[in-house]
Amino acid sequence: MIRATTPLAKHVIQVHAVDAGGKVVTNRPLSRDKFFAWCVQLPAKCLIAMEASSSAHHWARRLLTLGLDARIIAAHLVSPYRMQGKGGKNDANDAAAICEAASRPSMRFVPIKTISQQGMLCVHRLREGLKAERTACINRIRGLLAEFGLVFAQSPKALREVLSTIIENAENELSGIARLVIERAQGQWKELDDHIQWCDQRIAAHLKDDEQAKAATQLMGIGPVTASAVVATVGDFKQFKNGAQFGAWLGLTPRQNSSGGKNNLGGITKRGDMYVRMLLIQGAKSAIMTTHKRDDPISKWAHRLREKAGWQKAVVALANKNARILRAVFARGKPFDANHVSVKPASAGAVM
Repeated sequence: MIRATTPLAKHVIQVHAVDAGGKVVTNRPLSRDKFFAWCVQLPAKCLIAMEASSSAHHWARRLLTLGLDARIIAAHLVSPYRMQGKGGKNDANDAAAICEAASRPSMRFVPIKTISQQGMLCVHRLREGLKAERTACINRIRGLLAEFGLVFAQSPKALREVLSTIIENAENELSGIARLVIERAQGQWKELDDHIQWCDQRIAAHLKDDEQAKAATQLMGIGPVTASAVVATVGDFKQFKNGAQFGAWLGLTPRQNSSGGKNNLGGITKRGDMYVRMLLIQGAKSAIMTTHKRDDPISKWAHRLREKAGWQKAVVALANKNARILRAVFARGKPFDANHVSVKPASAGAVM
């Protein structure tokens, strides 16, 4: 049996292979074409581990078709096994570290995404980029107008309502070329809005075709964008042992620095998928603001927590609760019940 590991790059892939006894078989760089040809010669079920990167899921899918055991490891789980430390980081040392990390029996691997999952996530990545460009465009327009003493409310809606009038008003200080610049920026703003609307249409179609995404929108604080992103990112929720593990995977659990029987909890770890975590927290913010208007158990719990621990802790707690509920609903295959009361299973000693 051979265990091979690779840190992936655009053109060159470093390969570090060991046998069943841990003896190094090879450690060399290969081009993309030669790497795949080398993998074809490996025995079936050979473990090939790689560090999570932009092309890791693509390579994992290709290697699975060859009958190999392809696995992906998160980067922060690999670095502790680099024997040379931070100062000895290179492709060869990284490949050896990946090989060592993959041999650990308790190592957690990244689930391999399907082509359809990655396709839907492309829509979300494009939408986030367009949102950033639109914000930059609006701020650019505000800055240009301020140069001529034209200052307006911070709301994009307020600026949009008066922008055409500003361009056509001959009484302000805008010069001819400045009016053309503002008009061109206004057109860019409109074009970005159209692109974002196209992404929203694709997300709406995803919710219509995917039962899991449609069911996720029933939770308080989870809208169409969040539901689509969670389902496309996770895929199979049964990969997590329980809801707490899913919350920790998203980075919504406190960071611990405990020793000697003293538990010291800090802020959330912020590990895992940053985009999904951001959406869950943003949705929880909107929900927390209106908990006093609802009487369901989750809203009452969130409102009491807000009064006791503060607004920000209540937001993160609600985001974590939503993540746990999503895992429970999809892993068990049962519909969401807002009035459900979870019962902790009795321990073996209590049953006896």
